[in-house]
Amino acid sequence: MASDSVEEPPSSQRSYWRRWSKQDFLPEQSFQSWTDYKTALSQTWLRFKDRLVSRSDDATETGEIRKESENDMKRCLNWWDLIWFGFGSVIGAGIFVLTGQEAHDDAGPAIVLSYVASGISAMLSVFCYTEFAVEIPVAGGSFAYLRVELGDFAAFITAGNILLESIVGSAAVARGWTSYFTNLLNRPSNSLRITTNLKQGYNLLDPIAVGVLVISATIAMISTRKTSYLNWIASGINSFVILFVIVLGFLHANTSNMSPFLPYGVKGVFRAASIVYFAYGGFDSVATMAEEAKKPSRDIPIGLLGSMSLITVIYCLMALSLSMMQKYTEIDENAAFSVAFGSLGLKWAKYVVAFGALKGMTTVLLVGTLGQGRYITHIARAHMIPPWFALVHPKTGTPINATLLITISAACIAFFSSLDVLSSLLSISTLFIFTMMAVALLVRRYYVRGVTPPQNLIKLVIFLLLIVASSMATSTYWGLSPNGWVGYTITVPLWFLATLGLSLFLTQQRAPRVWGVPLVPWLPSLSIAINIFLMGSLPTKAFIRFGICTAVMLVYYVFFGLHATYDMAHHQPDKNMIQSMKMLKESLENGDL
Repeated sequence: MASDSVEEPPSSQRSYWRRWSKQDFLPEQSFQSWTDYKTALSQTWLRFKDRLVSRSDDATETGEIRKESENDMKRCLNWWDLIWFGFGSVIGAGIFVLTGQEAHDDAGPAIVLSYVASGISAMLSVFCYTEFAVEIPVAGGSFAYLRVELGDFAAFITAGNILLESIVGSAAVARGWTSYFTNLLNRPSNSLRITTNLKQGYNLLDPIAVGVLVISATIAMISTRKTSYLNWIASGINSFVILFVIVLGFLHANTSNMSPFLPYGVKGVFRAASIVYFAYGGFDSVATMAEEAKKPSRDIPIGLLGSMSLITVIYCLMALSLSMMQKYTEIDENAAFSVAFGSLGLKWAKYVVAFGALKGMTTVLLVGTLGQGRYITHIARAHMIPPWFALVHPKTGTPINATLLITISAACIAFFSSLDVLSSLLSISTLFIFTMMAVALLVRRYYVRGVTPPQNLIKLVIFLLLIVASSMATSTYWGLSPNGWVGYTITVPLWFLATLGLSLFLTQQRAPRVWGVPLVPWLPSLSIAINIFLMGSLPTKAFIRFGICTAVMLVYYVFFGLHATYDMAHHQPDKNMIQSMKMLKESLENGDL
């Protein structure tokens, strides 16, 4: 494998666009020949056990592994940029599209409570992300954090869900963009889509969504700094529209529309909360930009916590104004706010709302593309996917290959799939990742390799299993018996006692250097419980789709990801020898020897 590495010209002499050899995509020893691949497959179980218990570390993620990109991303962002990136990445299809859908179908006027519940859960996850992003400021976000704390296999499962979240999320927003663009033109909801005889939910083809994705990706690939400037402008316009919606909505409020407040019961509130959680799923893009922040220890906490606190309040006010403007049974499921204003005779207002919604969804796509590209870059650095996707362009300082992967995949899905199919799958993937992040935060605080005694590690595992199991039991009981209460007298105290045991019987092994989650272990444990509870509120179809996607991920891992990462960890050639060989080769070419 070492000889293969030195046969390539130095990276400085290779064009970014002329990398199509097998070594660029499959440099690992396991894929050099069919014999090597068969040997690797025969060792699958041994390699899996190795990857299951292996751990990365902070230094590797922030230093060594970044060399796989060959060129550094440019540190050009400050806290002001990140706050606006937070707004741009979050406020979009969720509030403008899913609010109407869930108020009409699941929650009624109590949709505001759905946003409160999902907002609390999102803020708990924001705390976890912020601590990790400050401690490990790299482009990989949750993937990098989990590689350090839970190991390669857990990181891979999360990486698969990140890919799923990125692709499906972009596709969902692009579909929502088409709906509001249609409304802005004062045309029927699906008039700009192509009707086919395919299965319901996949029968409306959307070429406009594809076009929007391609344009957003092109802008994101040109320059991070220029994308930030454009996001400022678009988010500023969107903020004006949001203020307009809230004020005008309350001026035309009719409190009778709030009755009945819980037409679908409490279960409907949480079912809606599990879906509108999608509206908060975007803040993790800000964490992936830590590698480009000028001062991550200052910029990340202000950018993440500041933007998400304001967004939670804004979401609740917007949901309340919509519910007071129009009866929940009359709310349009595709373009709720525009149609609500139109029904009040404010036809001019619906065009302002539609324009603002388009701006909001455009920034979600723009910032989402930035963050997703950086996720994929770091996943490729670890060789979970071909390292060709890890390359950073030397002039733009952006991961063009990774961005293309997300954009092409999202465009294919957006062309066929409806928003309701996409949103339920996206929510379960997002909630799963956030649950894993909370678990990883607890592991980081209570376990340090080589320091924590084995008996304390066993206690930690037991307490974590009890927290997760009791949360799952609570969610299951809610689904099976929404009007019951006996089961909660067992599951909730069990969660409480497990968290209390973690607090009383284990000592924290690591203190955050700059910023840390308060009230550990209570807040991360509560995050686990709420995320799992919201997952349990999702429809069965979402779990079936999630299970199918996870099965596909595992097949990929067994036949590719496992062996690539194993080789990356165990068969890397000696770097000093490679450097010496490169210097020798350059000397020969220059005639020095």
